[in-house]
Amino acid sequence: MTAASPTASSRFAPRYWPTWVALAVLRVFEPLPYGLQAWLGRTLGRLLFLLPSSFKRIAARNIELCCPQLGAAERNRLLALHFESLGLGLFETGITWWSQDSRLLGMTTVEGLEHLDAVLAAGKGAILLSAHFTTLEIGARAICARRPTSIMYRPTKNAVLEQFLKDNRGRHARRAIPRDDIRTLIGALKANEIVWYAPDQAYRKKGAEMVPFFGIPAATNTATSRLARLTGAAVLPYFPERLPGNKGYRMVIQPALEGFPSEDAAADALQFNHLIEAQIQRVPDQYLWIHRRFKGVAADYPDYYSRKPQRHEAGKSGSQEARKTERQEARKTGS
Repeated sequence: MTAASPTASSRFAPRYWPTWVALAVLRVFEPLPYGLQAWLGRTLGRLLFLLPSSFKRIAARNIELCCPQLGAAERNRLLALHFESLGLGLFETGITWWSQDSRLLGMTTVEGLEHLDAVLAAGKGAILLSAHFTTLEIGARAICARRPTSIMYRPTKNAVLEQFLKDNRGRHARRAIPRDDIRTLIGALKANEIVWYAPDQAYRKKGAEMVPFFGIPAATNTATSRLARLTGAAVLPYFPERLPGNKGYRMVIQPALEGFPSEDAAADALQFNHLIEAQIQRVPDQYLWIHRRFKGVAADYPDYYSRKPQRHEAGKSGSQEARKTERQEARKTGS
């Protein structure tokens, strides 16, 4: 349920003070040179990595599940790099919200715009299908700076932050569409518009299906197929990545998916999951590992994030063999 807009007096209530402080810090640092912001972001990430937190535990568990080919030292290094990426993402958010288009155009490149333009020329409307990487905010802004684009987003329960996000995203995007406003979304696509859409997080509402992600069944939103069928819109994968050496950002619009949607929404979702997996293999530290992606839709689904040993797990020792058995059983369930 979306939080109601705060009144002028309630928005300064003590519970919102941390939000105001965080927004103020981002605003103060936004004009700084990008190289300095990148250094500050990485430094913040390193400090956060040193602290015990549920985010760190969840990210470590996700990396363990999705990257079994890595040894313990390699997983810990990826975890540390991920927290640097999270720190960078915070400073990128300030750039996304307040910087002028000229700055965004100078620090980002978008490849594959011809694919998007061809779809629009055909009058089909376009779903830019993206995913939750730490570059999510700047990736959305980069396309908005080049083509009029609407953004579909998930409202937050923090009323001050929700109003702030709505105002700022609406200022840069053609419109900011709440996730549950399906009517506006369909209308935009039927009007031959572009809609940025990232439906890849755990989804346990009506229409959810268990679709393998890195071979493990994960609660998945299959609405993309229905939206494409209802509107006739083309679906184009869109992935941003942060370049090494503070060289900016590269965004890639892939060609429209062929034969999409198919008659099997779960198969369509699996196709998208495979695309996300390929992008993660390119930039593994930039995926949003702190999200609890493996949450099920039924009570008998394994609790991968529990602090306590689970009865379904073979061996309670957490050994490599137990983890291998767990993944094999998970793959059978999702096959």
